[in-house]
Order: sequence, then C-alpha cells, then structure tokens
Amino acid sequence: MLLPPDTEQLLLRLEWTVIRRLDGLLHGDYRCFFRGPGLDLADLREYQYDDDVRHIDWNVTARMQTPYVREFNEDRDLTAWFLLDLSASLDFGSRIKKQAVSAEFVGVLARLLTRHGNRVGALCYGSSVDTVIPARSGRRHVLHLLHVLLARPVTQPRPTQLANLLTQAERNMARRSLVFVVSDFISTPGWEQVLARLALRHEVIAVRLSDPLEQELPDLGMVLMQDAESGEQLFVDTHDKAFRRRFAKLAAERELSLRESFANAGVDALELSTEDDLLDALLRFADLRQLRSRASSGAGLSKHVEARVRGESGIRVHDRGSEEHRA
Repeated sequence: MLLPPDTEQLLLRLEWTVIRRLDGLLHGDYRCFFRGPGLDLADLREYQYDDDVRHIDWNVTARMQTPYVREFNEDRDLTAWFLLDLSASLDFGSRIKKQAVSAEFVGVLARLLTRHGNRVGALCYGSSVDTVIPARSGRRHVLHLLHVLLARPVTQPRPTQLANLLTQAERNMARRSLVFVVSDFISTPGWEQVLARLALRHEVIAVRLSDPLEQELPDLGMVLMQDAESGEQLFVDTHDKAFRRRFAKLAAERELSLRESFANAGVDALELSTEDDLLDALLRFADLRQLRSRASSGAGLSKHVEARVRGESGIRVHDRGSEEHRA
C-alpha cells in the first residue's frame, strides 16, 4: 500500500526532533518508560543492601528467618496497545488540535517500541470502536498507524462512551501488555471502573490531552460556544468575570476528579497540553517513573534527573495520585 507523503514527513520530523534527542538524553535506555510483560523466576538469594524490597519472597523469608529476594529474567519482548479516543472533543485546540498531539505521541512511542522488535497495535474510538489495528512491528507499520489517524474524518458530535473502548480492549488483549489510554477523558461516567480492572492485568498509562482554553477562558466578549460532545451551541459573555471564575472553578474540580480517578485505578498518568513540548513531557514522565521506582526500592536519584523532575517547564506529570508541577 502506497502511503501519502504527509505521513512519511510527520514520522521523519518526529524521528529528527524528538526520538534522536531522546536517544541522546536517555542514552538509549527506555526501561524507565516500560518493562517487559514477562518475568521468569531465576533464583532465590539472601537480601542484600540496595535490593528492591518489592522482590522479597515473604514465604521463604518466614521459613528461613532471614530475608530472601527473588531474582528474575525479564522478557523484553513487549506488546503495546494504544487505546485512542478520537471523538469530537479531540477536534479542538487553541494552537494545534488535541488530535494532532495524540498522533505525534503515538508516532514517537510506536517508533521507539517497534525499532527494538516490539509490537504495537491500536483501537480507535470515534462514536464507537470502529478500527482495530493488529499488533505488529516495523517502521512501515508505524507509518500505517499514523496514516489511519491522519486520514480519519472529523467525528460528528455525540456523547463519548470511553468505557466501551476500554471494555473492547479487555477482550482484544489476550496477553499482558503495555497500554496507553490516549484521551481527553471527556466522557460519560463509568470508565473509571473499567480502567481499574484493565490495570489489574496490564501496565496502563493514561495520557490525558488538554488545551489551556479548557481550563480558563480569556476575555473575548460575546462568544458562540459549541459542546463538542452534544453539538449544543450557546452564546456566552466572556467579559463577565463571575462567569469566567465559575468556568475556572468547574475546570479545577474536574482536574481534581480526574487525578483521583487515575490514582484509584492505580495507573500512572501523563498530561499533554496542546501548548506542551512533547520531548520535555516524555523526559519528565520518564524521570518521574524512575523517581517512583527508586523511592519504592529505597535507592537514591541522580541530581540531573531530580532537577528535570522538579524543573520549571510547567508540564504536569503525576503518578498514581501524586504530582509534580511548577509551583
């Protein structure tokens, strides 16, 4: 199949501007992003200083009266799935559209994975799960995935049922996988329980897309606004300070509710705004996961990593209820 030049140009741009720079900054070590799906027990030995306490075998420890840890051989073969919300609310953005941010994120992560022999697949949701791309490897497969995203027509306004996407993914993924749920999470309720259930079997990362105009409205006078989910239109007076305050308050409450939902589901979350730099967002997310892993094992964190995590880029990254952001 001959793919359009726009798809090739997008992937080339991402390879030069994001992936090559990630290679230099992470030195090719992407284990901070994800682990292999399988761990084979290799041996048991006595606990030593700096061992990961999560690997302690408590049954053996109780019998031997001294701490023992499990040693594993990690299977690096990985299957990743992108669960892509492409509903009408993604067709919005003050600078670029959220759907374009989604495509760039998918392009970068899919290429990072497939060039090491791993497989990636995708489920696409418009008003229903209308496209399933089987998990395969290779650069051409990434191009096909991007082409499917870029060639999609605009979804007509309709309430999003994110739970349907997550439920379909449960049925499709037979083996343990790395799962990226890429969405703005503007949906009817009910997806939270399915997300938690999905996280029990798979390593799930919620990638939440947003735009600054969804958090705070500028003073533009009378504006015609349309609900992307229902299609309802309404004239609002953005010059009214009380209206803008109510809007910002509701947006902040929704932010808090989303973060609580991610924490309760036990998933890490990366927030990507249409104004964020994708490279910085990925670096800070990788650093935060490394920070959590080191903290749980009692090990320290290198100063350059800690500086990036606590840097001033303003990109919000949080893991299972905790959050690092610009003060």
